[in-house]
Amino acid sequence: MFALWYLTFAVDEIRKRLAWLFSSNKPAQPALENKPTPAAAPTPAPAPAPAPAPTAKPSPAATSLKPAAAPAAVPSKPEPPKPATPAPPAAPAVAPVVAPKPTPAPSVPAPAPAPAPTPAPSTPATTAKAAVADAGDKMPIPLPKSLTESNGTATNGNGVVHDGPDNQLFDAQLPTSKGLKVDKEQLKDASQDFIKGEANAFVQSIKEAQQAGNRKQDTMVDAAVLAKLEEGYAKLAASDSKSLLKKYLTKEVFDNLKNKVTPTFKSTLLDVIQSGLENHDSGVGIYAPDAEAYTVFADLFDPIIEDYHGGFKKTDKHPASDFGDVSTFGNVDPTKEYVISTRVRCGRSMQGYPFNPCLTEAQYKEMEGKVSSTLSGLEGELKGKFYPLTGMEKAVQQQLIDDHFLFKEGDRFLQAANACRYWPSGRGIYHNDNKTFLVWCNEEDHLRIISMQQGGDLGEIYRRLVTAVNEIEKRVPFSHDDRLGFLTFCPTNLGTTIRASVHIKVPKLASNKAKLEEVAAKYNLQVRGTRGEHTEAEGGVYDISNKRRMGLTEYQAVKEMYDGITELIKLEKSL
Repeated sequence: MFALWYLTFAVDEIRKRLAWLFSSNKPAQPALENKPTPAAAPTPAPAPAPAPAPTAKPSPAATSLKPAAAPAAVPSKPEPPKPATPAPPAAPAVAPVVAPKPTPAPSVPAPAPAPAPTPAPSTPATTAKAAVADAGDKMPIPLPKSLTESNGTATNGNGVVHDGPDNQLFDAQLPTSKGLKVDKEQLKDASQDFIKGEANAFVQSIKEAQQAGNRKQDTMVDAAVLAKLEEGYAKLAASDSKSLLKKYLTKEVFDNLKNKVTPTFKSTLLDVIQSGLENHDSGVGIYAPDAEAYTVFADLFDPIIEDYHGGFKKTDKHPASDFGDVSTFGNVDPTKEYVISTRVRCGRSMQGYPFNPCLTEAQYKEMEGKVSSTLSGLEGELKGKFYPLTGMEKAVQQQLIDDHFLFKEGDRFLQAANACRYWPSGRGIYHNDNKTFLVWCNEEDHLRIISMQQGGDLGEIYRRLVTAVNEIEKRVPFSHDDRLGFLTFCPTNLGTTIRASVHIKVPKLASNKAKLEEVAAKYNLQVRGTRGEHTEAEGGVYDISNKRRMGLTEYQAVKEMYDGITELIKLEKSL
């Protein structure tokens, strides 16, 4: 309804302005009304006038005006009407003609005695029309009745003017004027262009208003989410948690981020930190529900990334991928006295898909199909088979977990981050015949590419991983950011995403955990339990890996692990 009103207003406005243009400083009424000049009619006998004035036959110019009813005569004091335009100095004053009271009749002004007709004084009915000449550029005049009345196609029920009045206006006989030359077609085109432009501008403004409203709605965080955030933050702040989340989620940062959402998937701060809010024993406590979260919630992610990855600042840029010379690494434990097994893995996210919390079940299944078909094309030592978790027997699944080949269901940290939805749909494992090369599908990241084997031959294991990554990347594009490197669900895996680790038995160092942690920190190593993160050491066996993954190349990340493990073995031997 507002749009119809606006268009009606625009059409009416342009008509008024054009009518004003035609009528300014000239007798425009005949042209606008588009009526033929009527033939001269007999004039009734004039009434007596206070001042003597000869009654003359009306001139054609005088009879061209539309007659109008005159007011009742006042014999005592007749007031001379104001002329529409100033009369020439030579013209004598003209007395008004008053019609008889019983029968109103149009008054006819007396012409000047000069041969050329002079402007006649207006009657009250024509005063408004004649005043246009004196008005100049002050204001537009109303349109004649002939342009506002419906002619069958002029208006609809809402008063919207259609073609009828337009045609009357532009088909009217324009007056000839030396000072103004009007092209009817140009005026008509200009009017139409104006109306179209106004209509398009109005429609665009409506669209922009709707988009602004949608953006405002999309950026609003639900009241229940805000309440849960406030409650969770209060509990975390009062806890003795040692997580990086608690360390860097100050009240100022919390208040700044709690009302923000990511543009595409509308992820909130709660999606980022809810795992850390529910698990105060987390080491980090945050996940990125989608790639945009790293930008929207950068005030929280950047300091945690800098802390975890050894000083990678928000102004730093991750270097280009470089696996280096794979032949430079050898066996870290040739005697097989300390290292039980060695593993090098990397995480990858498939381009075009969000991270686990935002994936639909259909996307899980679609990704599983793509991974399965891609891996089935691998040859040589990488050739193997894909096993979906859906339909896998529990006994087979548990055996693969015990062998450290398969991820486990029910990780409370991932569950709190909404990373285990639709389980086990879309999940699976691929391994080669020798079970030295594995790919996890939709565990924590979209893909976990793993090379592993018994003993400490890091060189052979690393070479196999590099070959596999290059082959898979030819078939599946990966998500990558110029500053952060390869993108992953957890900020600890950004950059190279490389984690090179060993299961190592160091009983002497295990009895002095502080010393073990001191040496590990020196070489940027991370010490975990036997079964990985959030587990305990079993029989003095630890999972030790490189910690830094950002700000250095893949080769440099693996070398930090290689040098650190070599030093730990040397220290264990010396104790």
